[in-house]
Formats: sequence, C-alpha cells, structure tokens
Amino acid sequence: MKKLIRSLLILSIFVASCNWFKKPPLIGKVLSEHFKNKLYTKFDSVIYDSIFVRKRDSFASHFSNPKVLKAFYQLNGNDPVFVTNFFINGQLDTLQRYLGDSGLHGINPKIFQLEEMKVLLTKLTSNKATDLKQIYPVIADLELLSANAYLNYTNYLRYGIVNPRRVVSRYYINVRRPDSAKMMKTLSSVNLADTLAAVQPKSEQYLALQKAFIAAKDVSTKRVLSVNMERRRWQLPNLGTYFVQVNVPDFKLTWFDKLDTLITMKVVVGGKREKNYDEKWKAYKKSGNINDRPKNHETPLLYSKINSIQANPVWNIPVSIAQNEIYWMARKDPYYLSNSNINVYYKGKLLGEPDTINWTRYPSDKLPFKFKQGPGGGNALGKFKFIFDNDFSIYLHDTNNKSGFRLVDRAISHGCVRIENPLDFARLLVNSPYSYDKLRVQVDLPPIDSTHNSWYVKRMAERADTSKVFKMKSSWFGPKKPVPLIITYFTAWYQNNEIQYCPDVYSHDEQIWAAMKKFR
Repeated sequence: MKKLIRSLLILSIFVASCNWFKKPPLIGKVLSEHFKNKLYTKFDSVIYDSIFVRKRDSFASHFSNPKVLKAFYQLNGNDPVFVTNFFINGQLDTLQRYLGDSGLHGINPKIFQLEEMKVLLTKLTSNKATDLKQIYPVIADLELLSANAYLNYTNYLRYGIVNPRRVVSRYYINVRRPDSAKMMKTLSSVNLADTLAAVQPKSEQYLALQKAFIAAKDVSTKRVLSVNMERRRWQLPNLGTYFVQVNVPDFKLTWFDKLDTLITMKVVVGGKREKNYDEKWKAYKKSGNINDRPKNHETPLLYSKINSIQANPVWNIPVSIAQNEIYWMARKDPYYLSNSNINVYYKGKLLGEPDTINWTRYPSDKLPFKFKQGPGGGNALGKFKFIFDNDFSIYLHDTNNKSGFRLVDRAISHGCVRIENPLDFARLLVNSPYSYDKLRVQVDLPPIDSTHNSWYVKRMAERADTSKVFKMKSSWFGPKKPVPLIITYFTAWYQNNEIQYCPDVYSHDEQIWAAMKKFR
C-alpha cells in the first residue's frame, strides 16, 4: 500500500511539472471564446512570459516610468492585464481615440506610439494567426505600449508634462507630481474609459484656453496658449476660494472671493535677470569674484499665507543689496547712512556713528555689518509691509516711490512686490473697522469712525511736541485668519469673456516650451 501511495505521489508531481491538465491562462480563455478559436486554448504562459520579459526590457529605455511598469507586471505575474481586460470590451479602442485627440491639449499623439498600437490592435483583431508563436509578440507589444501610453497620458493631463520646479527659474510652489503608488493605482484601473474621462481638465480657465488654442491659426499664439494650458495642468496647492494672487507678467494683484474680485491693483515686481545669465554664473563660480556675480532680481514664484502687517516697517536690508549698493553709496557719501535713516549693526550691536566707518578697509563681499532702515518717510518699504512665511525675504509692501506704477514694464524691484494701494489692501486684511482705524492712526491718517478721533488727536499732539523727540515706531496688525497668497506666472488667461495676453517678462514661456519640445 505504501508503495502504491509513493508511486501516485511521484506521478502527481511529474504530471504537475509537465503542466498536464493545467487550465489555460485567462488571456487564452478570453481570446478563444471571443474569436471562437481553439488555437488560444493552447496559450502557453511560460513561452509568453519569456517573450514579454524580453520585450519589456528592450522597451525600458524608451519608457518614462519603466520601474513602475516592471513592478506592476511582476505583481500581476507578467499577465497581459490590459489586453485581457480591455480588448474585448473595446476599451483599448477608447484609449487609442483619446490618444489620437491629445493634439487638442497641445500634445503630439506620436509620442504615445499610437500608430504602432493601431497596427498591433488590427493584427490581433484580424484573428488570422495560425500559430501562437505569431501572436505572443503581438500581445506582448500591444500590452506594453498600451500600458505605457495610458500611464503617460493620464500623468500628463493630471499633473502636466513638465515639473516646473526643474524647468522654471525661481519656481518654488510645491506642485503635486505622480508617485509610484499613484501610478500603480492608475494602472490597476478596472475601467479605462472612466479614468480617461476623469483626467480631462475641466476648469473654466483650461477649457477657454483650449478652445482658443484649437481655433488659433497663428503659430506664436498657439505656442503661448499651449504653454499656459500646461501651467493649468500643474497640481497647485489647494488655495480654496478666498485668496490673493500676484500674476508677475501682468504686474497685477487680485484678491478673489469665490467668483468675485474683492480688489485688484498694479504691482511692481523684481527685475529681469541679466542677459546671458547662465554663462555669467558659470564664470562667477569659476572666479569667485563678487563683481562677476550676475544680477537676478526675479520675484520668486511661491505659495504662502499672509499672516501679519507691519505699519511703519523696518527694512532689514538683504546682504546682496548691502554688498552691491549700500556699501558703495556709503563709500561715496559718508553721510548717506544717517541721511537715509539706515542703522549699522556689528555682531548684533548698534553702532552709534556709522558715518565714521572707513569703508575702504572692508571688501564689499566680506562686510561684517548688517543694515536696517528705520521707519519713516524715506523708508523704501513705505508705510506698510505685508508678511508671509518664505525662505527668500520676500514680502508685499508699500513704497516711498510711486512712479514705478506708471510704467508699462514694472519689473524693476529687487525681488519684493510693491503694491499700488496698500491702505485698501490692509483694510481687507484686518477686516475690522476698529483695527483698521488703529492702523490708520499709526500712519498719521484720521480714523474713519469719528468716535476714535481721540487716538488721532493724541498722535498728532505727540508729533507736534517740540520738547520731546518723536520717534517713529513700528506696530503690528494681523488678519483674523491667514490669507492664502500665490505669486504665479500666466501669460494668457480667460477674463471678461476673452483671452487676455501679456508679455513673457522673465522668459518663462521659453523655458517651458523648450522642456515640452519632445512632446509637441
């Protein structure tokens, strides 16, 4: 009896090793039933697997996310998931239709290898194969090209083609990008048609730009629209419906509340960087000479929240301005600092007589001093500084020189954003008649509410008292809740029932267009 059991066990292992009585893989069953062709019942997973792996490895260098695709298929035993699930129900045809229409988004259908996929789908649909050796490579190629095209297409429409933080100079907004977990989830979709429909951009701005792009005949206009459609595909932080936007190339600040505009005003932004900046930067890095360092005052693109207002602000003068401007003005005019209400600090201590400093003893790139301009009429920040967290010492502020707002090209600051109507902006931020009257009095303006006139009378009396030196002091105010702020860059957008355009002041369009080259 034991010998019989042993023999049966050996026989069962042998049969299993030879794949006898093994059910055909699901792809074989699906195709045999669909075509009513018994050929597919002989589908051999081992042979297909070897062909698939070889194809996958050969395609890897041409795929955008080869590691994700490899992980997806390893998880699925290298089965032809897309062909198995989406060939019979026509969803591979749906995928190809979407890919064929990608030109409506400014994306060239050729980058998805659409023509190759069409040929492969036609071969499989024709059901003319007489030997499975003819069909294995067709299924493997169609599977891999479909999965890759589907993944790329959904990524491009969901997140944009390029990562702006890698392409655009001084772009610091944390845009969401596809990660491996998100891409695996996309590849695991049970309905391609639903996913493809869901990733289509649906915002009013995008659809208006797209409509204009489709209708445009002029090549340069289509280019501008294509770049701005790409910007609208980027996944920005959730701003909500109540936020402040500074659009750098339009030199405009707008405060949005849902569909309403609470306020809009002109702004002055950072100056353009020097011509041939990249080449000059390389030369500077090589020489190490501060005088070789090219200037770049472009306002950083960022997202933050306005959390406070400083009335009668102190200007903490940035090192770059101290080295390139303040230092040379002080050398030229020994009374420049005191006349400009600029205090000098050495190791954190205020120097009493900065006019006596012998500036020729110090090279401009190794100054041991820090500079602060006190509050008052000559302060470069004017009467208000609007503060938000960032790593670049950037803020919105008033200015003591209003002439810049009359210019057409207002890219002339050191990087901060000067706003045209700071008092109106402050009123919206504090959002309190009481606080607003307090703020007005601090900058020597009478309150709106006459019951607060005593504050103003006292302030004016202090200023008029010649027996005491009146010292201007900074004071702080804050919004009831921090207000989201985005400093962004659009050269085309939808407004007042038409597309608005503005010049590409920092040449960001050129940077994005160059990065999109192989996709258009």
